[in-house]
Amino acid sequence: MITLSGVSVTYPGGATALHPTTLSLSAGQFVVLLGPSGAGKSTLLRTLNGLVRPTAGRVELDGLGALDCPRRLREHRKRTATIFQQHQLIGHISVLSNVMLGRLGYHSTWRSLLPLPRRDHLISLECLEKVGLADRALDRADALSGGQQQRVGLARALAQHPGLVLADEPVASLDPATARRALLLLHDICKGEGITAVVSLHQVDLARQFADRVIGISAGRVVFDGPPRELTEVELRRLYEHAAPSVRQPPGAAAFSLPPTTAEVRA
Repeated sequence: MITLSGVSVTYPGGATALHPTTLSLSAGQFVVLLGPSGAGKSTLLRTLNGLVRPTAGRVELDGLGALDCPRRLREHRKRTATIFQQHQLIGHISVLSNVMLGRLGYHSTWRSLLPLPRRDHLISLECLEKVGLADRALDRADALSGGQQQRVGLARALAQHPGLVLADEPVASLDPATARRALLLLHDICKGEGITAVVSLHQVDLARQFADRVIGISAGRVVFDGPPRELTEVELRRLYEHAAPSVRQPPGAAAFSLPPTTAEVRA
């Protein structure tokens, strides 16, 4: 579906966030990006929707070609939904109005200034039904809990009718039980509708539970790429060996400390 060929990203100032990377993502896969903070996961996600332009290499899509011109990039973004860690909702407007923002890519700039067609209202309500929030459609978005707001973000993403969903640490701000429920919902909807998903996570146990494929990134390089059953303790230690000191054990500790599971956080 989407291929990265030798893609690298170097930011102004000379910091290389992503070393030359070649990957192919298949349609319908639920892919989890795993790795320490600052490893390059967010940069990789942003190259997939064109928010970050590669310093070298190219991103290509089946049926569309390389994302090297504005027309192709607009078409790709219309088909690509992004879910953020902090929800990015407009709090003072209704839940339904927030979801309908996902329909704007299907209209010209001038048309989007007018009330959207009834069809867009119906699509948005259907998406709220999928995430179990149809009964809150007319409530203000800031009246919802954090977990509910994340579900609104998912409904907004689904309203785009995407072929690709990108989620940048979508459950990092949620408590462990809510995080698991939110990720289960995202997983089941994407698998049920054949949507490719690329999700950045820190929780190893969630990656093992939900991923079809885990891509481990450390210091801007892919150091693991395979099914979760192959994500052994040895592989995890290699993945996190370049983690920031705050993620590792205190000086003098005998062994490297892996990131906690959600069960450990709950305890």
